[in-house]
Amino acid sequence: MNANSTTTRPHFMILDGLRGVAALQVVLFHLCETHAPEPVNLIINHGYLAVDFFFLLSGFVIGYAYDNRWGQMTVAGFFKRRLIRLQPMVVMGSVIGAICFYWGTSPAFPIIASVPAWKVIACMLLGATLLPLPVSQDIRGWSEMHPLDGPAWSLYFEYIGNILYALVVRHFPKFLLGVLVVLSAGALVYQTVCSGQGDVIGGWALDWKQTGIGFSRLCYPFFAGLLLYRAAQLTHVKNAFLWCSLLLLFVLAFPRLGGLEHPWMNGLYESAVIILVFPLIIYMGASGAVLTGKAARFCKFLGNISYPIYITHYPFIYIYTGWISATHKSLAQAWPVAALVFFGSIAVAYACLKWYDEPVRRWLQKKWA
Repeated sequence: MNANSTTTRPHFMILDGLRGVAALQVVLFHLCETHAPEPVNLIINHGYLAVDFFFLLSGFVIGYAYDNRWGQMTVAGFFKRRLIRLQPMVVMGSVIGAICFYWGTSPAFPIIASVPAWKVIACMLLGATLLPLPVSQDIRGWSEMHPLDGPAWSLYFEYIGNILYALVVRHFPKFLLGVLVVLSAGALVYQTVCSGQGDVIGGWALDWKQTGIGFSRLCYPFFAGLLLYRAAQLTHVKNAFLWCSLLLLFVLAFPRLGGLEHPWMNGLYESAVIILVFPLIIYMGASGAVLTGKAARFCKFLGNISYPIYITHYPFIYIYTGWISATHKSLAQAWPVAALVFFGSIAVAYACLKWYDEPVRRWLQKKWA
């Protein structure tokens, strides 16, 4: 079956499940990152690549959901749909970040105690719009454009990808889209291999270097996902969710290559994962099928909590990071608290989904219908 076939419109339930697998891996990565002084010491070494996986998956799903609807949908209608889908949880992430802010006072964030409440509230209100803060207005000390909820930076770039798609790229034929993807792949390889950094880490600060990293992380995966949707001839892959999940977990947990002496080796690895392995995983996932009701419910649950847990978990990571910096506990000593943060983040995400996100989206859909 062609991925853009209009005769049947399957729901890619396995892709929903994989989004949840990646989101849970992000939480584990951030918990383990607290105990790693350098990237070479990370336990889940490439967990941050889940963001690039999300971008690629988003490009595929955007093409699937909207490419064939432009005759009946305006650009304004597209933006309304994306705002309804994404913005409520952006607001919630900013609110949770503000509530948790002062709990992070610690050697890791020494300036927190001196930040006035009005400035935290102003940051929360601005963060709820997803507009970025300049480095000069940082209230935490990590130079984040969204200092109350760090992962919101990727939603900022997600919106940029959506805007580029709706205004320009949706008109591209496959050849021109392919040229854009090839050029974006070249920029990604340059960032990872030739810049001396050896990875794609970055994108969350509003300065020239970090903005460049953010665009290099967005452009290839997002538009490659769109091209994959338009060009792929889907087949049938048995046990696709199992194999895709294992492959995704493997590449995210793979040890960092090259050490500090040869960062280009790790850059080659990350480029290969983003350019080759992630599209393969999404192709396999889209080519698979969920065969039992239990598996369908599991994938649905993972898909439903994936976005809420991604956008709400990091304020608790700030608190955990502050606690670790104050107590100097190892992961072996701190694992009960880490487990509490992990499962607590899932519980908070599910509560936000059921008691806030889904009701608000239903209300907005009725209001804007």
